[in-house]
Amino acid sequence: MARYNVLIQSLVIFVLLAACVVLASLADQTPSSTQIQAPGYGQLAFEAPTPGSYQLPDLGLAANGLVLNVDGQELNLDDLMGDKLVLLSFIYSTCNDSNGCPLATAVFYRIKQRLESHSVLARQLRLLTLSFNPLNDTPEVMREYGQGLSDSGLDWRFLTTASEQQLNPILEQYRQTVNKIVNEQGEFTGAFSHTLRVYLIDKNKHIRNIYSVSFLHPDTLINDLETLLAEAADSAQRVNHSNVDRRETNNETIAPEHASHHPIDLLQTINKPSLGLPAMPVPANNPVTRAKIRLGRKLFFDRRLSLNRTISCAMCHVPEQGFTSHEMKTAVGIEGRTVGRNSPTVYNVGYYQTLFHDGRESTLEQQAWGPLLARNEMANPSIGFVLDTIKSSADYDGLFEKAFSKPVGMETLGMALASYQRSLNSANSRFDQWKYGGKTAVLNQAEINGYQVFVGKGGCVNCHVISDDSALFTDNQFHNTGIGFSDAMQISQKQHRIQIAPGVFVEVDSSIVDSVSEQKANDLGRYAVTLDPHDRWKYKTPSLRNIALTGPYMHNGQFETLQQVVAFYNQGGIQNPELDVNIKTLHLTASEQADLVAFLHALTGNNVNRIIADALTAPVGDPH
Repeated sequence: MARYNVLIQSLVIFVLLAACVVLASLADQTPSSTQIQAPGYGQLAFEAPTPGSYQLPDLGLAANGLVLNVDGQELNLDDLMGDKLVLLSFIYSTCNDSNGCPLATAVFYRIKQRLESHSVLARQLRLLTLSFNPLNDTPEVMREYGQGLSDSGLDWRFLTTASEQQLNPILEQYRQTVNKIVNEQGEFTGAFSHTLRVYLIDKNKHIRNIYSVSFLHPDTLINDLETLLAEAADSAQRVNHSNVDRRETNNETIAPEHASHHPIDLLQTINKPSLGLPAMPVPANNPVTRAKIRLGRKLFFDRRLSLNRTISCAMCHVPEQGFTSHEMKTAVGIEGRTVGRNSPTVYNVGYYQTLFHDGRESTLEQQAWGPLLARNEMANPSIGFVLDTIKSSADYDGLFEKAFSKPVGMETLGMALASYQRSLNSANSRFDQWKYGGKTAVLNQAEINGYQVFVGKGGCVNCHVISDDSALFTDNQFHNTGIGFSDAMQISQKQHRIQIAPGVFVEVDSSIVDSVSEQKANDLGRYAVTLDPHDRWKYKTPSLRNIALTGPYMHNGQFETLQQVVAFYNQGGIQNPELDVNIKTLHLTASEQADLVAFLHALTGNNVNRIIADALTAPVGDPH
């Protein structure tokens, strides 16, 4: 019986595939079926606009998810995007509605035929056909479905998922409505009610068009593809001829309009580290789950967790600003209270062996409570006060029980926040693709020169470590560069550069600033933890990943730009009795310094926009 079912299933697939090919080859003829056929089967009813004469809107980031290829290999949907333009369709192999799944396959087949004489576009396009029926459409079934459709002339992938549990988040993120059809007895008939959608995704992994049955036609799709190629070429030309040198820019901020609200599966950043990152160390007593990550994200953005319900973790670690704060050298807590140090980024924080600039905590689970209780940060008077706030908030009902099988407590709250922070991993930068992915063309000559300075004459790699198979860009150690010594000795310039409006600065005499400022506390760095005199003014080596996004720089936010940081190290830091042995005058030329900055810009991870888009879906805990 089992062999008979397989035979019938194969026969159905063969008939459907034959139908798709026949529909594609006869698409220019009038269908004989009494059903009104979709426009995609015939001639385009209007003259398509010239490619490049119009613009396609940015509809937000394409979603990720775990899928299986026809060999049963598990991979991220995200890994099939970015290097080429992508057309993604959702189908199921046994669909018998000619204006449904067979239409998407027929249109893709016609595009494949058209591009046989358009090799330039063919090389830059990938077709993805993903089943939304994993129970039936196994990798073997999808391989049979794709036989006769794909060939070496065009990159056409046929995909499925391991289960409905893995599929549903993908469908939800693409807003792809799919419902099982049941009979009068409530039994699944094997058919689905669904809305046909095909998604056009650019090389930045942004959705640029969504085609329904009425608008799915090979002519319009090819025109849109050529429009995106023209757009990319025009953008590259503007960059090449711009008078603005990217190496001279300040911190890069991801504009909110380019980071749409879009949840992603953050657990995958832990289970499948991006290119350039090692395996994530996860404590045995707090294995990471999706429920813990979602709960931790909710806590991270919840303003109710401060004493007066106005400050959240995210207000000092702003997602669009590299999970730091560009506007201030040092953080500002509740009621405008000054925090003595710069807000460090939480990207890749799960890899750190110690936390805070002075390394006073060793686990994320413990670290979470520091800001919650600090008087100049979130200012909660006690642990119990925080826990009572959560217990009295109805939207937390059952969440801790679901994540930890027990109610909220000091331990579980720290574990939840740690789980979210542990998932904020970002790599697969252009440097990683060049260093570990074998893509030699992704770095330009200035960036390659900068890398040579980084590992050679500049000696940066002594503290910002690069390994053979991964790079954390930190030795997880503590070093004295002279910045802390200068602050402690009150060695300061006569004037301060003050920002009075976005991009507007004025020079103000230091005496005026001092007259309205609170006396600055002495910061001895690591010494406050160890009481070892040799640890005076030592601070933890930060990672350089996403460094172009995470200014201002140094523990006190002293430098606004990477150019200033490089110039500081080039001069040999600031002399003091405990100056680190690695800090010395570098004698870098102006060109070498510029190349080094260019290299640092190549360390931005390729998933930054996705992480921001996910963060923007979190509620902020508005008490009103």
